[in-house]
Amino acid sequence: MQKSNEPFARYDNLREKGLWFPIPGPADTIDQDKGGVRSALADVGIGYIGWTHNIFANNQLPNAARSPIANQLYMGQNPTFASANFMIVTYDLSPFGIADGQIVVGAEQQYWTWDRPGPDRVGLNTLAYYQTFFDRTLELKLGYLRNQNEFTGTLFGGVTGSNMSALIQAGMSTNAAPTPAINLKLNFDDRLYNKVSVQRSISPDGPYAQIAENPTGLNWSTANAGFLLVEEAGYKSKAAPGVPETWLRAGVGFNSSRYSNLADSKQQRESGNNFHYIAADRQLWQSDAAGSPSRGIYGGFSVMGAPPDLNKISRYYELRLYAKGAFDSRPSDLIALVATNTAWSKLAVDAALANGQLTHRDTAAITGTYTAHLAPGIYASVGLSYIHNPTSITHTPRTEHALNLLVSTLIFF
Repeated sequence: MQKSNEPFARYDNLREKGLWFPIPGPADTIDQDKGGVRSALADVGIGYIGWTHNIFANNQLPNAARSPIANQLYMGQNPTFASANFMIVTYDLSPFGIADGQIVVGAEQQYWTWDRPGPDRVGLNTLAYYQTFFDRTLELKLGYLRNQNEFTGTLFGGVTGSNMSALIQAGMSTNAAPTPAINLKLNFDDRLYNKVSVQRSISPDGPYAQIAENPTGLNWSTANAGFLLVEEAGYKSKAAPGVPETWLRAGVGFNSSRYSNLADSKQQRESGNNFHYIAADRQLWQSDAAGSPSRGIYGGFSVMGAPPDLNKISRYYELRLYAKGAFDSRPSDLIALVATNTAWSKLAVDAALANGQLTHRDTAAITGTYTAHLAPGIYASVGLSYIHNPTSITHTPRTEHALNLLVSTLIFF
């Protein structure tokens, strides 16, 4: 947290607004204000933040059933590398009398050695207008938005993420697939809120189809995509001396897009897809309540669900335990232990069985990571993830288990 008397506090109003997580300010970037460029831009109301996130995964078990890249079935089956790079620019409209007013423009580039989550792209990340009304009681954000950063809360500790594929499959927009949306957030007080979005859904055939059809992200819509209505209610309180951090949220989504039926793909496409989720994170212990109350041990869980006739993932469960600043000498490092279970659609599994394929009904994983804050703007993470049935629905005898070595870097500028 940056205090108002710190030299970089003047830039706080130039960070992107409306997100559920705070993008680091200039104090936590590699360039900070070298050469006075950031100050000169801030003087005319312009702010910026860029970052690069690079991930490597590799199965450490013997006989990992290596395959040609084109036939790779899961991340880490072959040594897998992914890179996502972002640039966000904001313009402050408050000098024009618009309360908290801001224009946001962002671009994203991604590259994967395994293109199932992809494909590779360079395009729009966001193009948004934001302002508040009635003394910040009501927040408005509209434009091309990535609602994975506006709802649910899938990051904990700032740099580690959990899985939200159950919601993305049902239409929620992502960093690589922004879509037109209008978001409204009602703040009943400084803790209770309700947030609603009317969003153009991403392709009902998934993120890969969405990006392949609309790589720049500028198209209004893609084939068979309708509208997605998302609603989230929550309670969020920040850590303070003697007061633990708490975040409770629950949401639902309703999608008018036309989805293929997983029991019989020859059936006519149908609308009416939906999802629901509930999640909670609670600080269990404060290690430095007086000096840095956010440091300590946290616990949390997530439950997500969607209809099994239209979605491959019918249920997703997650338990997490993590520690911020566990060591006095490393006050901004993060240690995380996460257990997950992904339940696959019974209809999709039965259809695969009918075709004589070897199938499984769920995927379970446990992952431990350590993320070190090495210097301003520089984070590095290393971890291990054991996965039982790492593939989606079908597998071979040699792809039932994986032990992925995970290495990642995150650099802000």
